[in-house]
Amino acid sequence: MKHVHCTILLGSLLASIAAAPAPAAAQGTDAKLTVTTVDATTWGPAPKSLPPGAQAAMLLGHPTKEGPFVMRLKFPAGFVVPPHRHSKDEFVTVISGQFAITNGEKVDRAAAKPLPAGSFVHIPAGTPHYAWVGGETVVQIIGMGPFDVKYVDPKDDPRSQ
Repeated sequence: MKHVHCTILLGSLLASIAAAPAPAAAQGTDAKLTVTTVDATTWGPAPKSLPPGAQAAMLLGHPTKEGPFVMRLKFPAGFVVPPHRHSKDEFVTVISGQFAITNGEKVDRAAAKPLPAGSFVHIPAGTPHYAWVGGETVVQIIGMGPFDVKYVDPKDDPRSQ
């Protein structure tokens, strides 16, 4: 009896999968690959929501627009991102250098151990956090736009200076 029941369930599951819509690429949409090689990465000024000195490379989308975005940020040695939060989740991968990040509303360098290249950080929406780097560092940020930056202390916001 178990064999018959499993066969019915499996047949039902396979029928459901067959009836499911195909992924967008298989339906003939105009979806295209986005490929950016390291040597083709174009760096420019970072968003004005960051203190001066950082550079940015937009790899996909844009944080101010609706939808997903992928952005790389290059920070000079000694750069600090003051405590802030976002209304959406942030996903950070350390590409090169050492990136120290932790949650909190006041910068405490002892609380954040520098992460080596290849490390990953997920920051849930609304979590106050800050970051600093020792030497030049590149991180990749993935998120959904529009993406906001709200500083814990409004005096830290470079847009108001």
